[in-house]
Amino acid sequence: MNPTLRAEVQAWIGDDPDPKTAAELQALLDAEDETTLSKHFNGFLQFGTAGLRGPIGPGPSCMNRAVVGRTAAGIASYMKKRGMTKVVIGRDARYGSEDYTFETAEIMSGAGMEVFILPRPLPTPVLAFATAHLACDIGIMVTASHNPGSDNGYKVYLGDEIGGVKYQGSQIIDPIDQEISKQILKADLSPERSSSFEIVSEEVVNDYILNVTKLVNVPNSLKIIYTALHGVGTQTVLKVFEKAKFAPLILVAEQSQPNPDFPTTPFPNPEEVGAIDLALKYAKESNADLVIANDPDADRCAVAVNDPSSGWRMLRGDEVGVILGNYLIKNNSSASKAVANSLVSSSLLGKIAKKNGVDFHETLTGFKWISKVDNLLFGYEEAIGYCVDPTVVNDKDGISAALIIIKLANELKRDGISLLDYLNNIGEEYGFHETEQISIRFTDLSQIDKLLSSVIKNPPVEIAGSKLLKSEDLSALKGMATPGVRLWYENQTRVIIRPSGTEPKIKCYIEVVSNTKNEAKSKVSQIKEALTKVLS
Repeated sequence: MNPTLRAEVQAWIGDDPDPKTAAELQALLDAEDETTLSKHFNGFLQFGTAGLRGPIGPGPSCMNRAVVGRTAAGIASYMKKRGMTKVVIGRDARYGSEDYTFETAEIMSGAGMEVFILPRPLPTPVLAFATAHLACDIGIMVTASHNPGSDNGYKVYLGDEIGGVKYQGSQIIDPIDQEISKQILKADLSPERSSSFEIVSEEVVNDYILNVTKLVNVPNSLKIIYTALHGVGTQTVLKVFEKAKFAPLILVAEQSQPNPDFPTTPFPNPEEVGAIDLALKYAKESNADLVIANDPDADRCAVAVNDPSSGWRMLRGDEVGVILGNYLIKNNSSASKAVANSLVSSSLLGKIAKKNGVDFHETLTGFKWISKVDNLLFGYEEAIGYCVDPTVVNDKDGISAALIIIKLANELKRDGISLLDYLNNIGEEYGFHETEQISIRFTDLSQIDKLLSSVIKNPPVEIAGSKLLKSEDLSALKGMATPGVRLWYENQTRVIIRPSGTEPKIKCYIEVVSNTKNEAKSKVSQIKEALTKVLS
C-alpha cells in the first residue's frame, strides 16, 4: 500500500472521535484495501455555498462525526472573528443527523458560543425561521434534503447583515463560504467540548406554525392527499393544517413517518419518476382535489392535479411558480415589492411582473441568491422550490407554499374552475410558456467541461427547424457569472445548457412560447429530441 496514504489514514484514525468509523478505517487498512481507502481520502469534503453534502462513511471525503466536528470548529472560528456568539442547530431524521447535531453543539459550546438545538427532527424551513426568530448569528441544518438515504449534509444560514447583504435567516453565499472553508482547514483537531447547550422548547415550532398560518384566513374543505416521502414534514404539516382550520389531510400511510431507508422511494425527490406514484394512487381512490408532496426536509413542494386530458399528473415547477407568483402579485397592494426566479426558470413570471408594475429579478440558481433580493414578495426556482413569505422564512418553504396553493385552489373551486383553468387563463393572456428539462449523466467529469466548451463556442445553428438568433456565455454575465450558455432561437424558443451543481450531469432547460398550449408542447418535444441527439 502507498505509505503516504497509510500514514494519512492512521493519522485520521488517531483523531477520529467516533470509534465506529475509526474501526471501519482500521479494517480497510488491515485488508490493505487501497482502492476503497483512496475514495475515502480523496480530499476533505468540500464546504461551499450549499454547506456540506456527501455519502455517509469514514474518512475526510465523507459525512461523519470527524468531518462535521472539524466543520463546526471552523464555523466557530469564523464566528469568533466576526464577533458572533449565538447559533441554532436543526436536523432531519436521516442516519447520522442526531450524532452530527450534538457533535456540532458540543464543539460550538466548547468554543464559547450560546448554542440552541431544535427539540426534535424538523423541516428545514423551521430552522430557517428559528435563525431569524431567535436572533441567532448562525443557523445550521443537518440534512441532505432530497438526496438518497446513503447521504447526509450540513446547511449554514446567517441571521444578520454582512458586507451589505441582508441575510435574515437565509443561506450563505460567496465569500462567506470561502472564509468558513479556510477556517475549517485550520481547525483544531481536538477542540474543547461542552454540554452547556440548550434544547429549545416546542414554542419555536409553535411560533413558526402561528406565523405561517397567518397567510390564510379562510377555512377550506378540499380533499388533499399528502406525502412526506419518509421525511420529517408530516407532524408539522398536520399542525399547520389544524391551526389554519383546513380539512384533515389524507396521509399516504406508507410514507408518512420518517424512515432514513426511504423504502418506497430510493430517490426521495418528488421530481423523480415514480416518487409520488403512491400518492397518485391514493388520489384516484379517494377522488381527491389535490396531491401535495414535500421532499424529506419539507423545503420543496410538489403539486399534482387531475388533468381531464391525461389523468393525474404532477405540475412542473414552473407551472406552480407561475400560479403562485400571479396570485401573490394580484393580491399584493404594495408597488414596492419584487418577485424573482432563477435564470433557468420560465420567463413568464417576469412578464407578469412587468404588466402589473412589480419589480422582477433574475438570479443565479439556488435560493441562496433568490432570498437576497430586496423587498421580495415571492421567489421560485423550477426545481419545485418556492418562497411565499420571506418575512417568516427567507428561504424556500414547502409547507407555506402548500398552504397558498390550497388556498387558491379552494377559491377557484368555489367559482367552478381549477388550477389548470387558472394556468390556462394566464397562458391566454401572456402566451403559453411550455418548459422541459433534459439531464445527461457522465461518468467522466472532464467530458462535461469539454462538451460545454464546445457548445459555447459552436452552438447548434438550428434546432428542430428554428434558427439560432443569439448566444450568451453565462460565465460572462456581469454580477452573476455561472458556467453555461443561453441560446435564443426563432419561434420564441430559449435553451439553457449548464452543468449540474451537485451531480455529474449536463442539464438543458427548454422554453417555447406559443399562442396555443398544444403548439408549445409539440415544439418542446421536437427540441428535446433534437437536443438529446446533439448532446449525447
